Amino acid sequence: MKKWLLGSAALMISSSLFASTPWQQIEHPIKGAPKAIGSFSNGCVIGAHTLPLHSAHYQVMRPDQRRYFGHPDLLAFIKRFTKQANQQALGTVLIGDLAMPAGGRFSSGHASHQSGLDVDIWLQLPKQRWTEQQLLKPQPIDLVSADGKKVQPQLWQPQIGTLIKLAAQDSKVTRIFVHPAIKQQLCQEAGSDRNWLHKVRPWFGHRAHMHVRLSCPAGSHECIEQPAPPNGDGCGSELASWFETPQPNANPVNTPPPAPPAACQAVLDRHFTNR
Repeated sequence: MKKWLLGSAALMISSSLFASTPWQQIEHPIKGAPKAIGSFSNGCVIGAHTLPLHSAHYQVMRPDQRRYFGHPDLLAFIKRFTKQANQQALGTVLIGDLAMPAGGRFSSGHASHQSGLDVDIWLQLPKQRWTEQQLLKPQPIDLVSADGKKVQPQLWQPQIGTLIKLAAQDSKVTRIFVHPAIKQQLCQEAGSDRNWLHKVRPWFGHRAHMHVRLSCPAGSHECIEQPAPPNGDGCGSELASWFETPQPNANPVNTPPPAPPAACQAVLDRHFTNR
């Protein structure tokens, strides 16, 4: 019940709360030694790097939205991970949103992705590279049945499970969010090698992509780390609770976003004072 309410509250926040944010007006990374500041859902990033848009191992979707910036640790992970996927001949890895040039709050689409440590990776692996038009207007594949209870068997491919496992085995990755039905499928397929499953966390949405989150980088002293995931593979009662019949939330609360951390507010103040 609690999980459903959290998901519903996130979806029901009024659009006025997600009006254009000042972070969207920052067109280039903030100069300085790379640092992730604050939390994934209330933070920013200094010294972000730009993910190269052209690679033999991946393709970047919706480049016109300019959400391909991140802490160097995140870019290093993407390059390392996609190279491994290429070596295993899984297909072309499709990269979705990272962060904006200085991180910070999006006007829509994400509550997180603020500190330069999150990336969305689509759960489809085309054998042929997409055209520029396909990348500008990508079409997601919903892997989950309409009732949300299982993956659609005609769409699920073993390579998808391999891709998620590959990401989870990276030492810098702390969490991967997928739909509960996708987590359930991974639990069924994992066999005896289950040490990586605890990083894969069920969350509503995420029916066509996985959301990968890295741990706080060395030297980012103002970065707020999440508590470690619970012990175990998360495939028992914890996962089952996500399939309980949800009850409607009669009184959704529209909570305004919190003020940014002081260091992030200082970034905004300097940027707009110096314009």
